[in-house]
Amino acid sequence: MNEYTARRTPVQRGVAAWNAILGPQPAAPVLDENIIADFCIVGAGFAGLSAARRLRQLVPDARIVVVEAGRVAEGAAGRNSGFMIDLPHDLASEDYAGVGDDQQVMALNRKAIGFAAQAVAEFGIKADYFDPVGKVNGGAGDAGHGHNVSYAAHLATLGEPHEVLDAQQMRELTGSQHYVSGLYTPGTVMLQPAGYVRGLANGLTAQGVEIYEDSPVTAIRKNDTSWEVITARGAISAGKVVLGVNGHLESFGVAKGRLMQLFLFAMMTEELDGEAQVKLGGANRWGITPSDPMGTTMRRIDSGQGGHRIVTRTCAVLRPGMRAIHSDLARAKRVMTRKFDQRFPQVKGMEMEHVWAGHLCLTLNGVAVAREIEDGVFSACVQNGLGTARGTLTGIAAAEAAAEVPSEIADFFAKEDPPKRLPPRPISDIGANAVLRWREFKARAE
Repeated sequence: MNEYTARRTPVQRGVAAWNAILGPQPAAPVLDENIIADFCIVGAGFAGLSAARRLRQLVPDARIVVVEAGRVAEGAAGRNSGFMIDLPHDLASEDYAGVGDDQQVMALNRKAIGFAAQAVAEFGIKADYFDPVGKVNGGAGDAGHGHNVSYAAHLATLGEPHEVLDAQQMRELTGSQHYVSGLYTPGTVMLQPAGYVRGLANGLTAQGVEIYEDSPVTAIRKNDTSWEVITARGAISAGKVVLGVNGHLESFGVAKGRLMQLFLFAMMTEELDGEAQVKLGGANRWGITPSDPMGTTMRRIDSGQGGHRIVTRTCAVLRPGMRAIHSDLARAKRVMTRKFDQRFPQVKGMEMEHVWAGHLCLTLNGVAVAREIEDGVFSACVQNGLGTARGTLTGIAAAEAAAEVPSEIADFFAKEDPPKRLPPRPISDIGANAVLRWREFKARAE
């Protein structure tokens, strides 16, 4: 292809709460001229910024330009749950157990975590934004407990450390009597995702990487010796281009009919006052993923991460147009409020300050699209709902491929099968959403 035209630009529903609680950012630098660069990266999320950092390491004298459609940390990077997970975490499974080479996947995930940890140290990112404290899978009933038992057995076969928590231990951790068991694993990093991404962007800027915001790309065109990345008010002529746009890869005409565009939903409480904290009990900071992947994720954060608050995340809907609709958000808020009240009846009815939707992208066979898609154009996309670790990895892979250096990570993604084609619409839309609702119903206690 000589031209990639963006059919859509990102549309966000609700405030990116992780970013909002950190306070305002400086005014956005907007691309308003035509410039020349060695590398142009489209997207300033985990993938795009990781690609920029790896390129700066590999080609220190290169001119590296990043263009972002919105503001840094306002997109998917500021809308996830902030779990950077090292273990197998297959969202299509019953209990997260992987179906591939788990040892290789864990090794790569740990490379991503190590890469991020080095960035935290190098750029002086606040330690509270990158907390290697581990996480807990929470089981709320017999089925959930069974998933924990099953996953614990799988971890044992892998030789991975874990600890089973009983109901009393879960109560002491969370302040909730909802959970009957937990499965603690130590390797997960709990992020303040917007804080981490902001810190990464600031550190890269200090190293000479140019980051332009509020500059959505409308087209990418091949010239005689370079690619022209076009925005509304300016353009970048670059020898190589990295697309770190996750599901919006399809907007540029790549992998059409092969990507599942999903939205998950979350809400965040207002700041917990002293009385509410006493009523809640439990620890000030923890993260619970549901034992069933279609259950409800909960996080509690403290003043070091943006205030004493609780985050609830659940509900999923397929929207091939890449836009959640207002009724999706309204329904999700009702469901999440009910689940919050079930877990914390001692503060039932608490006001929620923010409710939002977050876009993610999956493939039927769980593969990424992280490869050279045309001479000089590299994709770091399709994170399969694991954007913090997998996005970091695809960004590294794209950078190493673009810099033409040997790369274990790029080789891993290059060997993956292509994404499977989806059934024709509207059959795929109706079927997928029916399956999501059924799985959500089955996991309603979790």
